[in-house]
Amino acid sequence: MNVKKLENILKEDGIVFLTYGGFLTQSLIAGMTEALEKESEDQNLGLSEANNLFTIFIELSQNMMNYSKSKKEINESFDPKGLIMVGKTENNEYYVFSQNILDKSDQSKIVPKLEEIKGMQIDDIKKRYRELRKSGKDSHGKGAGIGFYEIAKRCKNIEYSFEDINDTKRYFQFRAVIK
Repeated sequence: MNVKKLENILKEDGIVFLTYGGFLTQSLIAGMTEALEKESEDQNLGLSEANNLFTIFIELSQNMMNYSKSKKEINESFDPKGLIMVGKTENNEYYVFSQNILDKSDQSKIVPKLEEIKGMQIDDIKKRYRELRKSGKDSHGKGAGIGFYEIAKRCKNIEYSFEDINDTKRYFQFRAVIK
């Protein structure tokens, strides 16, 4: 993503509370969560809305981190940089936007999950989430799994897209609007 695209996102999406681009670590995510907590207090967010915002932020941050880790572990050349933003639109809706680089093969794992989620009602998403948790299938550690259901049950809608970088790498962009 170039700076012009980032400027357009900021212009279209209103106020941005938090923006970070680069390598993510657990301690960095914890620090950014603290900043979000302060912002939530300053904005008088309700407990439910604030909890949804934190959970989605953490899920997307860890998703970005985990995809980077999995590629580094097999000694593939991989750029672990990502971008994450939290903001509020002119309509007073909070959102979390993320972008990271992933392998084309990861795209084929993610798209079916996201398409399934987009076709489901909230009660079905919650039911599927409970089923996956109980079964242990698609656990958080395996990627492209239960985390997307966790996000979907906490937001109004999700949007995603992929942009080619080269024959094997893609930008994965994801946006969740908070309930």
